[in-house]
Amino acid sequence: MAGQEILEVKDQIDWKWRNSMRPVRFFAFDARASLAFFFLLLYARWITLFFVAASTFLFWILEKNGLTFSSAMRRFRLFISGDERPALMTFRKHPFKDYG
Repeated sequence: MAGQEILEVKDQIDWKWRNSMRPVRFFAFDARASLAFFFLLLYARWITLFFVAASTFLFWILEKNGLTFSSAMRRFRLFISGDERPALMTFRKHPFKDYG
C-alpha cells in the first residue's frame, strides 16, 4: 500500500507541467479579454463600454467554437492569404493546414 502512495505522490509532483501551457483565464474568459476592461477603467465612456462588450462577446464566440485567440488569428490569416504558398518551390509545396 505504501508503494502505491509513493507513486501517487510522484505523479502529483509532475502535475505542474501538465498545466504549464494552459491559457491564462480572467474569470471565464481568456486573459486577453481583460485588456479591454483596462481601457474601460482608463477611459470610462459609452463607446468604450460598447467596445468592451463587443470584445468580450467576440472572445465568448471564439471559445464556444473551440478556438483560442491565437488559433483564431491563425485561421483568420489562412482565410486572408489562402492555401497558396508561392515562396516554396513546386516540389516542396504541401497544402497548408491549421491544426490549432
